Amino acid sequence: MELSNHTIHSLFEQLGLPSTEADVQRFIAEHRPLSGEVRLADADFWTPAQSQFLREETQEDADWAEVVDQLNLALRA
Repeated sequence: MELSNHTIHSLFEQLGLPSTEADVQRFIAEHRPLSGEVRLADADFWTPAQSQFLREETQEDADWAEVVDQLNLALRA
């Protein structure tokens, strides 16, 4: 089993978003708190392609799933 080396910063790059520490913190601050009733991939701030990527990675428990979960928690804190 190959372990992932993905970080929150590499996830932001994968999503086509600015990925410096300041960018990530600003994004989280601007979009927090995400309602418990809204799934991360269904949040209105994603593009359709970003939503699809997040949904697929989570549903398939794929390579990016752990860091997607980290983002999910950060947006709900």
